[in-house]
Amino acid sequence: MIKVLFVDDHEMVRIGVSAYLSAQPDIEVIAEADDGTKAVELALKDKPDIILMDLVMKEMDGIEATKRIIESWPEAKIIIVTSFLDDEKVYPALEAGAASYMLKTSKANEIADAIRATFAGQTILEPEVAGKIMNKMRQKHITQPHDELTEREREILLLMTDGKTNQEIANELFIAVKTVKVHVSNILAKLHVQDRTQAVIYAFKHNLISPE
Repeated sequence: MIKVLFVDDHEMVRIGVSAYLSAQPDIEVIAEADDGTKAVELALKDKPDIILMDLVMKEMDGIEATKRIIESWPEAKIIIVTSFLDDEKVYPALEAGAASYMLKTSKANEIADAIRATFAGQTILEPEVAGKIMNKMRQKHITQPHDELTEREREILLLMTDGKTNQEIANELFIAVKTVKVHVSNILAKLHVQDRTQAVIYAFKHNLISPE
């Protein structure tokens, strides 16, 4: 029997979903809570197999409740069940430690199946949520050539945008001209440009110039 703690601040939602889940032969709703504070208390006291967690509630929201439960009980399996799909809710909830993320528009049998799957160790995500995560992962892997520049190379590039020569850069940074030349060569290679002029144009184009 999968023991479930159901957390939602809408009484009718709790009544309806709990009735359906309790009618399942392998699921039992052992406790309910209408805010995050009670959810944390009941979760740590009863140690349910699955916690169905709403996000927007009084006292303490579902994200904070999830975070506190996981901090005290890392093995907890929490399924977010919410109406919200915005980035400000999805990512913090998953980062807090939620195992699965479902929408309240899901059918009752889909929530029951998510409970079974999460209990078995799987992660269940709404297609829209999965899409958001994939997009964010792709964005993280998109890097620009200037991301490879070291702090010193960025410093020299900015001096190059001021039209300073290698000797002037060396004097200002108290390093050898030969060292400046090495850095400039590395900058050109990393930015995939042919000369100093193109490097300066790149810096302006990508807003690498510090404001005055």
